[in-house]
Order: sequence, then structure tokens, then C-alpha cells
Amino acid sequence: MPDAIYVEIDATVATVVLNRPEKLNALGLPQWIRVGELMAELHDEDAIRCVVVRGADERAFSAGADIAGFEKHRNTEAQVRAYGKVIDTSLTAIRNCRHPVIAAIQGVCVGGGLELSSACDIRLCGASSRFGVPINRLGLTMSYAEAATLKDIAGTAGALEILLGGDVFDAKRAFKLGLVSQVTADEDLLETAYSLARRIAERAPLVNRWHKKFIRRLADPAPLTPEEIDEGFAAYDTEDYRIGYEAFLDKKKPEFKGR
Repeated sequence: MPDAIYVEIDATVATVVLNRPEKLNALGLPQWIRVGELMAELHDEDAIRCVVVRGADERAFSAGADIAGFEKHRNTEAQVRAYGKVIDTSLTAIRNCRHPVIAAIQGVCVGGGLELSSACDIRLCGASSRFGVPINRLGLTMSYAEAATLKDIAGTAGALEILLGGDVFDAKRAFKLGLVSQVTADEDLLETAYSLARRIAERAPLVNRWHKKFIRRLADPAPLTPEEIDEGFAAYDTEDYRIGYEAFLDKKKPEFKGR
């Protein structure tokens, strides 16, 4: 039986596949745990330069929580607290992965699926994709950690519209709310996502990692430390910097080393 979550690697691009098509890739506790484990493993892989997260087929990125598992894993407040820590750990693993992470969204992307995609750095979707967090129909809440992921990309007003309205909406509305940065024809979505992933992978990996770190850090209102400010110039001491500007002068394609 194929794994519910697995990784494919093509050269320097890794893909995390949500593989429960019979449940529209719904996420139960084991799947959330596995997502966090795989993202932590990919974080440590020097050869990887970009990660794509997608569903197993065009019907769904993820339909959110696996309600069938609630009786076993979310039946008491203590269980829900433990479950919430797992989700927080996995979302943090996605956000903190040093490699750029792209969510390639096909079909349904609601609830926990939207949380997962929101933790990614870049989100692309097909035109027929559907989004939402209709959990007020079930009488349950997002935790602060989960809501923060949504608020980071949709803002206060957008997050409140999504959570209070509890509606499922189309890709155009998702684009306006900032949930995705690009909407493509359904048949073009994967090629668009992987074309972007390959371009990212060809560029200086240390620079991509620094920029991801810098942009995430700037979301924190705390003043930058002198050490953090200095890190903004660290690229100029790398081999990749010399490779990049020399290749530019020689009109050649740079072959970055990641050092």
C-alpha cells in the first residue's frame, strides 16, 4: 500500500505528495506527523534547492481534517491540545525549511489543507481550485498557531472573512485574498509550478535561503540586532557570489555550489 505522504526527488527539486486520494488527501494525526518529519528531513538535505507540495491527483490538494479520526484523536481537550502541538510543529517545519517551498494547489484546498498551503512560501493554483475554512459549521476553532499562518498571508480582515463566513470560494477570490500569488489553467498548474521550482533551484541556494529567512524575520516587529543586519551582507563572502558575478561578466550560465 503506498504511503499516505511521500517524497519524490528529481535532481535538486523535491516533491512532498499528499497521497490519500480516496479521502481527498484529508489530514489525520499520522499525516500531520509525517509532514513535519519529511520537511525536517528535507531541511537537512544540502542537495535539495526547492520543495513542491502537491496532492496525488487533480481533485484535491487537501480537503482538510480527517473527521473520521476525531473520535480517536480529538475527543477531549487534552487530546486536542496534543493534536494542536503536532500541527504547530509541522507548520513550523514548513515555514522554517531552509529551502523555498511551493504549494501546487489543484482542486479542493480547505481547512487544514489551506493551513498547510499557507505555511508554504509560494502558492499557485489551478482555476477550478476551491478554498475555505468552514470549521464554524463543525463547532471547532483554529488554534492561535494555525490562525497565525492564515493571518500572515490574508491579513486580519481576510482571515476574519474566511473564518467567520465559513464559506468555500473560488480561485479568483483566493487570489484577491492573497491566498495564492498566481492562478493558471488547470492543465498548466503543475508545469507552471515545476518550471518555477527549477528556476529557483538553478539560482544561488544560499541567497534563496537568506532571502527566505530575511522576509520571515521582517514579519517580527522586534528591532533587528546588529548581528542580523550584518548577516544581510554575508553573501558577499561566499564562493557563489564570485561565481555569479563572474558568470554574468562572461555571459555564461552560473553553476552555483551552495558555499
